[in-house]
Amino acid sequence: MTTAFKPTPSFWRNQLRQWHWISSALCLVGMILFSVSGFTLNHASVIEAKPQVTNWEKEISAQTKALLPKAQDKTRLPDDLAKALKADTGVDVSKVLPEVSDSELYFAMPGPGFDEWMSVERDTGYVTYEKSHRGFIAVLNDLHKGRNAGPAWSLFIDIIAIASVIFCVTGLGLLWIYARGRRITWPLVGLGTIVPFILFLLFIHA
Repeated sequence: MTTAFKPTPSFWRNQLRQWHWISSALCLVGMILFSVSGFTLNHASVIEAKPQVTNWEKEISAQTKALLPKAQDKTRLPDDLAKALKADTGVDVSKVLPEVSDSELYFAMPGPGFDEWMSVERDTGYVTYEKSHRGFIAVLNDLHKGRNAGPAWSLFIDIIAIASVIFCVTGLGLLWIYARGRRITWPLVGLGTIVPFILFLLFIHA
């Protein structure tokens, strides 16, 4: 005859410890990254860097120009057109969804910390290109916000967020277990809880 499993205090303590260190290992680098970039975002106007701008103009070949009618709005370019444009300009637009109008093809290619675009005039084959890089701090700030970083980075942010919540909740559980020997525990927890609300009510709330 088997007896029902009854979790003991030591069982819950061991579970909290295990989940606390696992979640801390998962979110360690992410929390440092988002803490640093949170600081740089909060002081963006003070530490803003001067953008480095690269631009040029050129004409594509007649063979490439003849392929331009294949382009469709908000649809990836056919392989032959994408390869031809890369051969003529050095810019890979194979994964970019162009904005196609009667007069031009416009490629917006922004990324973390930089803005990049290229336009191709359909009647003349004249190409205008520009890339503006705002520096390493801008890269950190955009990664913090998930701006133009792609779906893989968005998933990474979600994982770090979940791991951070687990880390904090299990930490609270461990505080509860060991609070008897540390009288300052709950006053500090209360202070950390109430300060954001006080700041919001006094300085932010309209």
